[in-house]
Amino acid sequence: MKSSVEEIREHFDTVVDRFSNEETGQATAVDSALVLQIIADSIAARHPDAAMLCDVGCGAGNFTVRILRRLPHMQCTLIDLSRPMLDRAQERIRSLGGTIIEARQEDIRTSPLGSGKYDIITAAAVLHHLRSREEWSAVLRKIYSALTPGGSFWYWDLVRHEDAALEKIQWARYRQYLIGLKDESYQQGVFGQIEKEDTPESTTFILKTLFETGFRNVDIVHKNGPFAALLGIK
Repeated sequence: MKSSVEEIREHFDTVVDRFSNEETGQATAVDSALVLQIIADSIAARHPDAAMLCDVGCGAGNFTVRILRRLPHMQCTLIDLSRPMLDRAQERIRSLGGTIIEARQEDIRTSPLGSGKYDIITAAAVLHHLRSREEWSAVLRKIYSALTPGGSFWYWDLVRHEDAALEKIQWARYRQYLIGLKDESYQQGVFGQIEKEDTPESTTFILKTLFETGFRNVDIVHKNGPFAALLGIK
């Protein structure tokens, strides 16, 4: 049995300090700090006049903070299951002079996003908590609807592979990465947490569903092992 929404919320309530560090907060995600910077730079280059940002599963605010350093005029909506995460994200964003429109303690599956509201939507290390392809399709449709024409969706998360042999190789690589990061006990703990909480989807399925949802351009921003950053443009 996978963790319930309440169990996931309780877990993230306890790890706010760790997820407040842009360089090391998500060290278990391969190339996390690099992807933070790639996405922030790409958003600034593609949408220099973007006004409205929605950070889905914002955590302690790492993605929004990095984006605001490039586009400080952006107005932000924050969504997360964890109230302590939302509180920390707001503290960090306000310390930069950022503008927060809303900070909502909600589940993206039930959270109303509206229509044609946001120039940018990000979702980092959150959609792996979805439990079915039907939920994936529903959430991506909601995100698509919430974007302005020409707006973009930036996704960064754990993924799986359709091919069993490739999946085995990539997870073996990830195992060695985690051991090198700390030790074998640490690796086992991370794998145990993934087994308990996460249900990642394949990159091919996500790309296909983005196209089916209506995104006119879809691209791979970065990929290394079982982690991928993807882009959808409305």
